[in-house]
Amino acid sequence: MLPPNSCKFNFNSIRKRQISLLRRRLSIKFKRIQEKECVEMALNQWFEKAMSADDYIEKMEKNKEGLLHIYDTFNLPDHTDLYENIREKNLRAIVLTEDWCGDAMLNVPILLRIAEKANIDVRMLLRDDNLELMDQYLTNGKSRSIPIFIFINEEGNEVAKWGPRAAKVQEFIDESRAALPPKDAPDHEEKANEMYKFIGKSFRDNQDFWDEVYNSLINKLKSI
Repeated sequence: MLPPNSCKFNFNSIRKRQISLLRRRLSIKFKRIQEKECVEMALNQWFEKAMSADDYIEKMEKNKEGLLHIYDTFNLPDHTDLYENIREKNLRAIVLTEDWCGDAMLNVPILLRIAEKANIDVRMLLRDDNLELMDQYLTNGKSRSIPIFIFINEEGNEVAKWGPRAAKVQEFIDESRAALPPKDAPDHEEKANEMYKFIGKSFRDNQDFWDEVYNSLINKLKSI
């Protein structure tokens, strides 16, 4: 026969464990909310820390000619009403980038041309100097791929993120990589270097890629 207080004891013990578990869950949930608020609040600070697009381009040591070539040559579509609609959103953009990045050479000038029409203030942060922010925007949760475009509103809250590539450009990269010989093949390094040169030249000269980037960016901005 059980002692008279045993049932009461077990009930209280279970109740204490339930309360402890509930408190732990609430603590975790509250911590996640705080972290999210800190990230959103910090975006204004990251924006203020970042350099202007002109300063970034002026300091470029690699791919500067290619970036300026795309910027000067790209024919921005005459979508006046669309740009006006985006302008009314009062957006700003933080760009995580590096001058050695071929994807940045392709994507950044298209963004800048759109930004001029839509009155988006664009600021640039070098990825390798700002890993704290970069690691909040990993591709597939693991890769520090760039460029990443973070669009924020007047309050400094993130409203959209784009990058590192338009879908069609990503298909081109995937197909190019799939054509490489195995990594242990004697000619792998040679073929990989040839591939990277071909990709860089394609980004610079293939205007179909420019259009793909434009359309991808515009669709993202329209969705805000």
